[in-house]
Amino acid sequence: MNISKILLLCSVFFAMTAQAKEPASYPELYDADEFSIMGLLSDHDWHDLKDERWNIYSQGTYISSFKQAFPAAYTNLNGSTNSLSRSAERSFTATFTSYIGLKGWKGAEFYAAPEMFSGRPLSELKGIGGSIQNFELQKNGETHSTWYLSRVYYRQTLSFGGTTAEVKSGPMQLGGTAESRRFVFTAGTFSILDFFDKNIYAGDLRHQFLNMSFMTNAAYDFAADARGYTTGLVGEYYFDDWAFRFARIAAPKHPNDLPLNFYMFTNYGDQVELEHKHIIKEQPGAIKILGYRNRENMGSFTDAIAAYQTDPSKNATTCLGYNYDSQNSSAPDLCWARKSNVKMGIGINMEQRITEDVGLFFRGMYSDGKTEVYSYTSSDRSLSFGTLVKGMRWGREKDTAGFGYSQSWISKQHVDYLNMGGIDGFIGDGKINYRPEQLVNIYYQWHVITSSWLSFDYQYLANPAYNADRGPVNIYGVRVHFEF
Repeated sequence: MNISKILLLCSVFFAMTAQAKEPASYPELYDADEFSIMGLLSDHDWHDLKDERWNIYSQGTYISSFKQAFPAAYTNLNGSTNSLSRSAERSFTATFTSYIGLKGWKGAEFYAAPEMFSGRPLSELKGIGGSIQNFELQKNGETHSTWYLSRVYYRQTLSFGGTTAEVKSGPMQLGGTAESRRFVFTAGTFSILDFFDKNIYAGDLRHQFLNMSFMTNAAYDFAADARGYTTGLVGEYYFDDWAFRFARIAAPKHPNDLPLNFYMFTNYGDQVELEHKHIIKEQPGAIKILGYRNRENMGSFTDAIAAYQTDPSKNATTCLGYNYDSQNSSAPDLCWARKSNVKMGIGINMEQRITEDVGLFFRGMYSDGKTEVYSYTSSDRSLSFGTLVKGMRWGREKDTAGFGYSQSWISKQHVDYLNMGGIDGFIGDGKINYRPEQLVNIYYQWHVITSSWLSFDYQYLANPAYNADRGPVNIYGVRVHFEF
C-alpha cells in the first residue's frame, strides 16, 4: 500500500477514536527528581524554580559502538567509495553541552548552548542509509574536541488566554507559567528538531534509542549544517489541544557541509506541522502531521544519469565542483547535475501512553525521492515504531527498556543512479541489489546513581545501504550519560 494512504488512514483512525482534553499534556517518561545545580540553589532558597529569571543546565554523553565483521559480495566496486567496511570496527562519540536561559522583558527569553563534540564514525560515516547507528555522529566530526555554539536564539511569547499551566524548569526552558492559547516566535540558531517532529518516546536519544532513525523521520531531509543545526525563524500557535507550527530555515551551501547559505529567499527549508493532543481511554497521546519543502542547489538523479549518458566524460572522476571523491570513471555523478531544485515530503508522528509505564510510538514519511540527500540521511521513504517500558514492574522505576523497528526505502531514480555506480552523501557500493534497509534496535537504560545512566544497546541492520548483497550487520553499543 502507498505510504501516503497509510498516513491518511492512521490520521483518520486517531481522529475518530481520540477524545479532546483541556489541556492534554505530554506524559513524563523520566522522573525529574534528579540532582541539578538549579535544584540545589532552590533547596537553599537562592533560586525560584517556579518563576525563573535565568537557569543553567549541563549534560555529558559518551557512546561507544562495535560493529562485527559481516559478509558482503563486494565492497566499493569499480572505485566507488561509499561502502560500509566488511571488517570489525569501533566508533565513539563524546559530547558536553551547557544550556543557558535568561528572561528579558515580558514574554521574552534568550537562550544559548555551547557544545563540545569529539567522535569517530564507522567507515567514515559511509555505507548506511536511513539507519546510522549513533545519532550523535556528525558529517565533519573530528576525534579531537571541537567547541561551538549549537544554539543561540531569542524567543517571544504572546499570550491570548485559555487555561494556565506550569512550565517546568529545564534545559532551554525557564520555569514559569504558560497560557494554553499563545503565539511563540523564535529567531536565531537552533536545531529544527527542537520544535518539529518531537515524540516523547522516540526523540530524546541521550536517554532512548541510539539509532538515528528514531530521532526523527529518516526521510525528513530537514535543512541543517553538518552538525545538524541551522539559522532561521519559527512560529508556533497554540490553541488548547491544537498547535500549528511553521518555519523557514537556512540550508547549507553544499550538501552535507558545514557553512550555511543565508540567501534565504532563494535557498531555504520550509516546514509546517499540525499537532493535536488527545486522550484515549484515559491515557494521553498526540498526533502530528508534518510537511517540508526545500529549495536548494542539489542534483537530480535522473539529470545526473542523463548527463553521463549524453557525455561519458561527465563522470564521477572529472567534475571539479563539490563532489564526494568517487574513483569510479564509469559512473554518473550528482556534481554534474546540481542546480536549484525543490524537494518535498509529508509525514505522520504518533505517540500514545498505554499504561503508566508503557508507551508506543509511530512515525512515517514519504519524500519525493527525485534529488540527493542534502542534510540528513539517505532515505526517501521511512517508517519507525516501537515501545518503551519503565522498570516499575521489576522494581527499577528509573530504568527503561525499549524495542524499536525502522525501515527505509529509496526511490526508483535513486536505485538506478546507485546501480550505475553513483554515490550520494552516504551510500554507494558501486552496484545494488535493492531491498529496503531494515533495523531492529533494543536497549536497556540503567539508572546507576542520581542524574547518571548507563545504557546497553543492540542493533541488527539488514540490507545496509539498501543492498541485499551485503550484510546483515550486528552492532553493539554502550552509552554513559549524566546531567546536572
